[in-house]
Parts: sequence; C-alpha cells; structure tokens
Amino acid sequence: MTSARDAVAAVVDPEIRVVTIADLGILRSVEEDPGTGRVVVTITPTYTGCPAMDVIRADIRRAVTTAGHPDVEVRTVHSPAWSTDWITDAGRAKLAAAGIAPPVRRAGVVPLTLAVRCPRCGSPETEQLSRFGSTACKALWRCRACSEPFDHVKAL
Repeated sequence: MTSARDAVAAVVDPEIRVVTIADLGILRSVEEDPGTGRVVVTITPTYTGCPAMDVIRADIRRAVTTAGHPDVEVRTVHSPAWSTDWITDAGRAKLAAAGIAPPVRRAGVVPLTLAVRCPRCGSPETEQLSRFGSTACKALWRCRACSEPFDHVKAL
C-alpha cells in the first residue's frame, strides 16, 4: 500500500503535465484518520476560476483509492490564496526544462521585473505577445534572440 500522501503528491497537473500538484503548491495537506482510514486531502486552486479543478479532484480521488485508501474527501480552500511563491524549486526546474518560464520568487518583496528570461537560450531579450498563453495562468512570450515562443507562468 502506497501512502496517501505519496499517491496525491504524484498527481500531475492536467494543464501543465510536466509538474505535479505538489510541485505547483496546490496540495496543502493530506491527513488520514487512523481510526476510520478516511483520507482528507486539502488543495488550493491557482485561481478561483481554474477549469482544471474538477479533473484534479477526480485524479486525487483515483490516486488515493488506487493506493488502497477507499474513503477519501477532497477539500478546496481559497484562503490563503495560492501564490506562485508556493511553486517548489523542483517545480520551477521542471517548468524551465519544459520550455515554460517559471515566475520570479517574490519572498515578501515585489521585485521590479525588467525581463523574463527565455527558458530555451536564457536571453533576457524577450517580449510578451499575449497576456494569455496556452492556459489562463500563463502568458505567451517570444524570445528576440532565438525567435522561439514560450509560455511564462504569471506571478501571483
């Protein structure tokens, strides 16, 4: 039997399939009642209108039951609101490796963003083409140095 926490942490984000919900910081907690075996998973969406949440909830339920825990509840909480600061270092590395520019970590201070570096060649010579990319949580950018378009996860 796989731990419920390990099973949930391995659930892949349906919109950015190179990262898990744990990588993105969507997964808040996994608690198992030792008396009843009931597993309660708490998640926070990247934003309140995220269309992927129904798929994420279904994937969590499937992962937990497949791991041998048939009684699972998925709770969605909106406070505190999700922040791109919750994306793990591993998640940031996976995004960059997939050609998606990760957001700058703010750590309490809002930095002045002078450029978004191209995840393919590292050049700061980039431009935003559209406020929205392949999903609502990403913007479409293009590198002026290598001419490649890329998604950039919006900092929240």
